[in-house]
Amino acid sequence: MTANVHRNIPDNRGHNAYTSDPELGRLLKIYMEPALSEHLAPAFQELGALVGDELETLALEADRHPPVLHLRSRNGADAQRIDKHPAYRRLEYFAYSHFGLAAMSHRGGVLDWPEPLPPIVKYGLTFLFVQAEFGLCCPLSMTDSLTRTLRKFGNPELVERYITNLTSQDEVTHFQGAMFMTEQDAGSDVGAITTEARFEEGAWRLYGDKWFCSNPDAALAMVLARPQGGETGTRGLTLFLLPRHLEDGSLNHYRILRLKDKLGTRSMASGEIVMEGAVAHVVGEQGKGFKHMTDMINMSRLSNGVRSAGLMRRSVNEALFIARHRSAFGRQLIELPLMQRQLVKMLVSAEQGRSMVFHTADCLRRADGGDCEAAKLLRILTPLIKFRTTRDARKVAGDGMEVRGGCGYIEEWSDARVLRDAHLGSIWEGTSNIVALDVFRAIRREQTLPVLYPYLERLLGEANLDEQTHALFKTLLGRAVGAAEQVAEGPDNESEVRRIASALYHVTSAVLLAWESALLGGDVRRLALAKLVLQHKLVPQDPLGVWAPEGSAVATLLDETPMDRQVMRRLVDDRALARAAGLSEEVLA
Repeated sequence: MTANVHRNIPDNRGHNAYTSDPELGRLLKIYMEPALSEHLAPAFQELGALVGDELETLALEADRHPPVLHLRSRNGADAQRIDKHPAYRRLEYFAYSHFGLAAMSHRGGVLDWPEPLPPIVKYGLTFLFVQAEFGLCCPLSMTDSLTRTLRKFGNPELVERYITNLTSQDEVTHFQGAMFMTEQDAGSDVGAITTEARFEEGAWRLYGDKWFCSNPDAALAMVLARPQGGETGTRGLTLFLLPRHLEDGSLNHYRILRLKDKLGTRSMASGEIVMEGAVAHVVGEQGKGFKHMTDMINMSRLSNGVRSAGLMRRSVNEALFIARHRSAFGRQLIELPLMQRQLVKMLVSAEQGRSMVFHTADCLRRADGGDCEAAKLLRILTPLIKFRTTRDARKVAGDGMEVRGGCGYIEEWSDARVLRDAHLGSIWEGTSNIVALDVFRAIRREQTLPVLYPYLERLLGEANLDEQTHALFKTLLGRAVGAAEQVAEGPDNESEVRRIASALYHVTSAVLLAWESALLGGDVRRLALAKLVLQHKLVPQDPLGVWAPEGSAVATLLDETPMDRQVMRRLVDDRALARAAGLSEEVLA
């Protein structure tokens, strides 16, 4: 009987996603004030336990029972109701009410903290939450982003009317948010939007179709429309706040035509709507709607990157658990060199993503506090994350499924669901091509490289690196920035934007990993990860060269325990790496 139990597929159900990820707690202490970190530790512990058990169960149920649109009641009345499975509703309770994830950036009192919480708290908790459920995190992000955009650009009367409901943690009074932008003929080409706004009988009314509207029954939505007679292109667009219900309680004049049958995020409703004179309110200045909406889009893009980083960590958690608890050919999987290599590749991408999103969250905090340098950093780091982190998540999720083997392909487990959801990150709020182009738009128009380059140099100076390692990082940073400048300046270099944006992402993440390592004291594990980024993603590779890191050093890395410099040297060949990067013999000496 016992032998049969040992042959079962390892099942990680019931684990704590916070405590099984020792690096998470250490990193949060870097990006949070000590008092705040100590205060919130129980919340992270609680959510970690929920993610590994109840939320996972609810997410599987919600994925199997997608929302259903009812256009009419049984007596023929226009109902326009979306029924959501009780499992999804329970997930909403934990996200919006229990943890207050949509409210915590906008008012005090959430999680018993007297002031609005900094972005790292929201994104740190979302990083955990998404490891159980991805779909709900889209409406969650849009609610948070809509509230931010309304507070930033809306007139005081409009803000006053809706802010209490948007930041409520009460399930009955809480308002969710949405963003309706995409049209059939105007996907990524926002300037081609045809939705028209007409001022009729003392109110603005919207007319037109929106093709892909997630959370279409949200109480409030931000909508881009062109006022009647307005100029063409993005300069003619105005941002509107569209309520689902009018002041008399009746439905506003727009209809949900159908729900999308999607590859992933099946738990959450996405639909098509047609506006037939829907009453809406202007947000911000007329004609500057695209600029105002960009703020909301960028917040959604950053949240998208956080979710992708979380999905990668979910895949790493599962893969490490399986490799540690399953045997083949007389050995544990984690002892097999090929499996070790696969796990390290997954881990490196996941840690890159985590460092990028956590550091950018801190840039957001500083930017909102008036730090101009941080605002420039936020402008380039956000599209870098949206472009690369979301793409890496697809690969890591696929590799994670493969570690579990055939069972990973079965919908009883979450590997297939995670893989399906991971593919959405690189599509929502701009596909990879669009976002890579935006990286270089930020470089050309907003001069972000002259800020990013010295900032990363400063972090390198704080990373306590030896002379050769510092020279290695600085050389590759300089080359990546130089390549980005060349692509930005050359009108015929558009075909290279993805490749060089990737290089800029890799070198930035490597610097951040090295900097974090220094703040963790004698533990150089994150510095080792930074060097692995350089070795595998930035320096030239000899396709016929052979160099295998020492197995015991790889095992230490995968153990996720503190690492000393001696182990790191057995993991990464510093001299070979420096030579591949083109460092001079004087530096190598």
